[in-house]
Amino acid sequence: MKFIISTVMTLSGFLLAEIVSVIVPTKSPGVDDRAYRVILAGLFILYLGMAAYAAFKPERREKFNKRAPFRLAMGLALMVWDLLGTKFLILPMPFFPGPSQITWVFVDERGLLFGHILFSLRLYFFGFTSGVILGVGTGVLIGWFARANYWIMPILKMTGVIPAVAWMPFALTVFPSSLIAGCFLVSMCGWFPIGFQTARGIANTPKVYFEVAETIGGKEWYQLFHIALPNALPSIFTGVATANGLAFTTLVMTEMMGARGGLGYYINWAKAWSSYYKVYAAIIIMAVLFSLIMKLIAFIQGRALIWQRGLVNERVSN
Repeated sequence: MKFIISTVMTLSGFLLAEIVSVIVPTKSPGVDDRAYRVILAGLFILYLGMAAYAAFKPERREKFNKRAPFRLAMGLALMVWDLLGTKFLILPMPFFPGPSQITWVFVDERGLLFGHILFSLRLYFFGFTSGVILGVGTGVLIGWFARANYWIMPILKMTGVIPAVAWMPFALTVFPSSLIAGCFLVSMCGWFPIGFQTARGIANTPKVYFEVAETIGGKEWYQLFHIALPNALPSIFTGVATANGLAFTTLVMTEMMGARGGLGYYINWAKAWSSYYKVYAAIIIMAVLFSLIMKLIAFIQGRALIWQRGLVNERVSN
């Protein structure tokens, strides 16, 4: 019974929003509701499929039930937003457009948006990947070698706390293109948190592990790659998750201030023309991209730390 109520709650909000969009006349001139209605229908079908998928396993039903009130609130919020912004024009324009006006941007400017998304993803991938490599490498050096820790750790502490965007004048002057400069700034976001967490994870490896390795003939490099680094993996992923948020913020700011493309550049361009519905469309795309990147990192972490699952579940249950 509870699962049926949760399913009705989940679907009713989006169904009401769809009904309002179809029945209530639109006062906002030149607004096309088709994209918005397709999205509402897609959400309805998506959650209906999730309900059918969760119906046969208790743990899935429980998880589905927990999110039902939020999904209802999300559907009702879209309905109210549509009424205030598109149907009755109560919200001040052009600063608060309705959902129909925003979602139509995905159709009307799909080619332009796709190009800017590719630009942002390229900058993010090369910048963040280099930041991860640099951070892990620095963390291994200062966490494993005492001499490297003596010389590099003070530099890491001094430069790591400086916001990456503060390096923007330097980056735009030194590097030959705005893309390379943006990659440098994004990589700086990953260097400090990942390097610090890597060094911390290696330094906190219990000494007994190394003693056992020595008794079976494990040399220094064996201890580093088979004991210290695996022990530091949870700390490394903590640094990666922290750096990801900083890198994404820096990415957008870099595109707004110096790049020649990307979603940040698109937002600045749309704002200059007072096309705030395009600004909101780009913000929605950013939110979706960031969520997908976080899920990808969580997936990689789950695969890399699969040995933790039983241990973590046991600790939680106790």
